[in-house]
Amino acid sequence: MVPLHWCLLWLLLPLSSRTQKLPTRDEELFQMQIRDKAFFHDSSVIPDGAEISSYLFRDTPKRYFFVVEEDNTPLSVTVTPCDAPLEWKLSLQELPEDTSGEGSGEPEPLEQQRQQIVHEEGTELFSYKGNDVEYFISSSSPSGLYQLELLSTEKDTHFKVYATTTPESDQPYPELPYDPRVDVTSLGRTTVTLAWKPSPTASLLKQPIQYCVVINKEHNFKSLCAVEAKLSADDAFMMAPKPGLDFSPFDFAHFGFPSENPGKERSFLAKPAPKLGRHVYWRPKVDIQKICIGNKNIFTVSDLKPDTQYYFDVFVANSNSNTSTAYVGTFARTKEEAKQKTVELKDGKVSDVFVKRKGAKFLRFAPVSSHQKVTLFIHSCLDAIQIQVRRDGKLLLSQNVEGIRQFQLRGKPKAKYVIRLKGHKKGASMLKILATTRPSKQPFPSLPEDTRIKAFDKLRTCSSATVAWLGTQERNKFCIYKKEVDDSYNEDQKRREQNQCLGPDTRKKSEKVLCKYFHSQNLQKAVTTETIKGLLPGKSYLLDVYVIGHGGHSVKYQSKVVKTRKFC
Repeated sequence: MVPLHWCLLWLLLPLSSRTQKLPTRDEELFQMQIRDKAFFHDSSVIPDGAEISSYLFRDTPKRYFFVVEEDNTPLSVTVTPCDAPLEWKLSLQELPEDTSGEGSGEPEPLEQQRQQIVHEEGTELFSYKGNDVEYFISSSSPSGLYQLELLSTEKDTHFKVYATTTPESDQPYPELPYDPRVDVTSLGRTTVTLAWKPSPTASLLKQPIQYCVVINKEHNFKSLCAVEAKLSADDAFMMAPKPGLDFSPFDFAHFGFPSENPGKERSFLAKPAPKLGRHVYWRPKVDIQKICIGNKNIFTVSDLKPDTQYYFDVFVANSNSNTSTAYVGTFARTKEEAKQKTVELKDGKVSDVFVKRKGAKFLRFAPVSSHQKVTLFIHSCLDAIQIQVRRDGKLLLSQNVEGIRQFQLRGKPKAKYVIRLKGHKKGASMLKILATTRPSKQPFPSLPEDTRIKAFDKLRTCSSATVAWLGTQERNKFCIYKKEVDDSYNEDQKRREQNQCLGPDTRKKSEKVLCKYFHSQNLQKAVTTETIKGLLPGKSYLLDVYVIGHGGHSVKYQSKVVKTRKFC
């Protein structure tokens, strides 16, 4: 009797392309090729116990074959559609037993067998249509040639197939717990916390696993390869050609499938396609995120948009075999953005405002009497802040504010003003703001354009330092303070102390050097110097100058670190 392997090879010969590599008649070499998974990448033979990936052209069926050599053999076949629904069926072809050929150069009996098998439809065992991961499982299957036929009527697509005659011991796919659902345990405006029961594969079988969480706005996914197919749409993707004489099945690696050398894929895409009949095109970017989190079974998704529906899927993947199983996904809508509380501004009164990093704050100013203009005084204490002002819904002003700014707005009877403050990306913002219809004296002191403190290096001694700063044409009160700091004091620490709205009242009395008034009508001469005495040799000091306005509001100049000489 001719071995079943030879019958299978003769059967597959006309189904393969001219470049398809087939097993040799040498039995030992054939067994070696069966163990080589790469051999089956483009073969119509399904290996026992190895998952294969392949490609389907739309409306072009594809057939796979495998042999069960003994009766009463367990059999399991798993088909995983990736990015399109599939139609597939499994059928059994019984092989003829009476043959005379012994593989010794007499092909006629084998040819007769092949013709007989091809023209027989066989017995259909199972069929399915859809995009679920579906299984055929039999605890006792007869011997014979099994045929798996697949078809995609929607589009060109790829899929995965796994077949085994030892399903009990293989267990290639991670197991799901008795309750495979993904639960939403916490829901916020920008966060959702997910939890699921752990897979028995890790606890009972002691196999290495990891969980991958997938977030998108469209639908739940039924397999991890469907997710990967969707993610691959972000990249340049070459459509596979229709089968033809100029097409080699080994070119599948270039049509969106992962390979061991991604660089070669890119270089292939960069070259002109040789008579493929289709063109390279760009797919729109997909809004999907995949995060693998190890073996934790709870995860908080952050940076979501408020009042938006998201779909969440969890996949458990075997780290050794790279196979995966999908939990039952879920979906949830994030909470609405909290309505902003509007702060009422009183005419002529300074208000302190705190704005979170990248946050927003709304202020409202409604003058009680008729007015011709509104004056806004704004003092941004830290980083720049964005301000927008609307009068009865009409935009009047939109600017970034740094330091002290004053704005004049044209008034309107019974008008209401809404001020929107938007925080900086780097950190929280603090500011003082005043709105008034009767401006008299400016509540904040006027400042020069340059608020730096200059230290004179040549005038440094072991116990003193001489500094200078600019003033304005308006007479103001200036107070200077000192504080000893470590030599490791750096710019980051200095920046944290740059809150210009913190006045001298926050400083220790022992840190005060002096206060004085000065101004000059000639701005080029509006400069003052001061020598700070009583310092220790070789020490670093942080120097601050505060200018205090008529209303008692102060503004701090940029801090300066000076170091006294160690030896004099």
